[in-house]
Amino acid sequence: MSDTLLVEPSAVSPTKRIVGELLRSREIAVGTVLVLVIAFTTIKSPSFLFSDNGWRDLLLTPSLLLLLAVGQTAVIITRNVDLSVGSTLGLTAYFTGKLFVDHPGLPIIAVFVAGLLMGALLGLVNGVLVAFFRVPSLVITLGTLYIYRGIFLSWAGSSRINPSDLPHGFLDLGTKQILTIPVLTIIGLVALGLTGYYLYTARGGRELYAIGSDPDAAVLYGLPVTRRVIGAFVLCGALAGLAGVVYTARYGTVSSNAGYGMELQAVGAAVIGGVAIFGGSGTVWGAAIGAFLLVTINRALPVVGISDFWQRAVVGALIIAAVVLDRVLSARQERRLIAARDETREPSA
Repeated sequence: MSDTLLVEPSAVSPTKRIVGELLRSREIAVGTVLVLVIAFTTIKSPSFLFSDNGWRDLLLTPSLLLLLAVGQTAVIITRNVDLSVGSTLGLTAYFTGKLFVDHPGLPIIAVFVAGLLMGALLGLVNGVLVAFFRVPSLVITLGTLYIYRGIFLSWAGSSRINPSDLPHGFLDLGTKQILTIPVLTIIGLVALGLTGYYLYTARGGRELYAIGSDPDAAVLYGLPVTRRVIGAFVLCGALAGLAGVVYTARYGTVSSNAGYGMELQAVGAAVIGGVAIFGGSGTVWGAAIGAFLLVTINRALPVVGISDFWQRAVVGALIIAAVVLDRVLSARQERRLIAARDETREPSA
């Protein structure tokens, strides 16, 4: 019995272990679904991908949700959620337009920095309220969702930002490409890469996972829980602010409904991409693929003749399936760990 236990682990080759891990990878599963959706829709309507704007829209349209989903991932990992990112995007988008209106000669890079800082400030407010007052983030950010949206509506009123208010160099970012990849998508991918590098290599990033896995144990271990949670909200807010600047460059027009409802899409993209809603696990890469999948599905379903109701139903079903799958996989992993522990105790007994 003991000889068998010793032989079986080594009998599994490294190649089989790698293949097994890849097959269990949530990112690869979601990516496969994305490819299948694109392929099926393109077969149904070749212009979906091969028209003049097909490839560009496939990459450009998800750029906003990509930024929001990446920032949301950092917060969800800590067992929190930020429902104010849509309002932060809208407020920052209008702020971006007003900067150009009030300061016509302002450098474009300065506007991007200003948008990042404004978003980070709004995220800081969320983080401080959650971390210091120990109020559930769902409640706090639901409140700031309405507060930030109210500030936006009061500031904008019935006016809006028009393309004529913006410099041509800034508007060109919405259409400019580098090696057929839109510039705004490249900005999103750079933010994705930097955030992913921080989460998986920096001590602070790893501590976010530890906090989400077991907040009480993180406190006992001496981790700076309060500071890390605030930092996660600041990062989320900063990326939402960057998304606001990208929104203005992408559409050129900013009205009072900018960013409306995008907070739920951001949460949905992260969860579909494998980020556990209960914290402690998930990757920004999965969240990014989830963002591309959500946006692509919304574009693909009308092409294949599916009504608006079923479009929303499909997205809702994906989110529910992702949450259920997370619970099933977590329970399966827990049983596997218990079985492994019992096996290691058996020979010594």
